[in-house]
Amino acid sequence: MENVLKVCDVKLTYKTKVKSSERPVIVLAEDVYRLLIDYVYDKEIIQYKECLKLILLNKAGKLLGVAHISEGGIDETSADIRIIMQAAILGNATRIILAHNHPSGSLKPSTVDNLLTERVKNAAKLFNITLLDHIIVTDSGYFSYLDEGRIL
Repeated sequence: MENVLKVCDVKLTYKTKVKSSERPVIVLAEDVYRLLIDYVYDKEIIQYKECLKLILLNKAGKLLGVAHISEGGIDETSADIRIIMQAAILGNATRIILAHNHPSGSLKPSTVDNLLTERVKNAAKLFNITLLDHIIVTDSGYFSYLDEGRIL
């Protein structure tokens, strides 16, 4: 019984294989879109199923990485706030950008998209992390909450 009462040791490490000077800076929604289309989304499934990604940035806006959060069906995917925040915290991000694709090709955000944006924004604030944008991606364009004045 004595062993059960002991607190576990937790060791935190942060390993990176990329120098800060080599990291791209993300400034505009167009930068995010190019990153997603050129390097992240599989062109063969972008019209097939919805995938939620989280772009992790440091205070200087340099790209720390892109976390795959979830993959779903034709018109929805899971968006667990705890998984999103876990990725942001473990990735040492101070700024984040949500991104997901709409297989339908529609750039109009849904009510669920709007709710997710607000929930992530509020959760991130608790950890002094800023949600910079939520981008909806299609194979022919994007919608940016920031560009449309919907994230303040």
